[in-house]
Amino acid sequence: MTLFKRLLLPAFALLLAGCAGLGPQESVQGPGDQGSWQTHKARVSAIDGWQINGKVGIRAPQDSGSGTLFWLQRQDYFDIRLAGPLGRGATRLTGRPDEVVLEVANQGRFQADSPEALLEAQLGWRLPVSHLLWWVRGLPAPDSPRQLTLDDNGRLARMTQDGWEVEYLSYLQQDGYALPERIRLEGQDLRVTLVIKDWQPRQLGR
Repeated sequence: MTLFKRLLLPAFALLLAGCAGLGPQESVQGPGDQGSWQTHKARVSAIDGWQINGKVGIRAPQDSGSGTLFWLQRQDYFDIRLAGPLGRGATRLTGRPDEVVLEVANQGRFQADSPEALLEAQLGWRLPVSHLLWWVRGLPAPDSPRQLTLDDNGRLARMTQDGWEVEYLSYLQQDGYALPERIRLEGQDLRVTLVIKDWQPRQLGR
């Protein structure tokens, strides 16, 4: 055996062992065709901007209620506004990577490095905002394992990811995209229901 092979084969064996330890990132089941799911996922993933109007309901141990939702997304920038009887008045969350600002009516303006840390510190909600950027489009977040159940049309019906159960109750058609209309999220002592009445998707490019 040549020196090259003696060095290469152990390295290759270590690589295979490392890959085997990672396990599958995405397990898929359900009646939907996986080819249709991959096509749908690639198409919707290209949406990197949107404007959403709808309603949100939040049920938490210390703070529950419902209100209106406005969400403007422009690639890495987001502007999410909640208004109505949520127990805290109008709330606005804006941010870019590593810079997030929360404004709460009659309470002030707060900053943190992540939206998750900010919401938990100021409102007591352990809400995975970074994952919501994907979940709201009917996609799993790409950086952690997930279990997916497809509907008959090859779209997400249910998903389990990072301790959260996400259920897609209905979709709507907008500009040629099939996008979630009603979403229910449950986990971390929090239950959130989103009803999206108006979707305006965009492909802004990078």
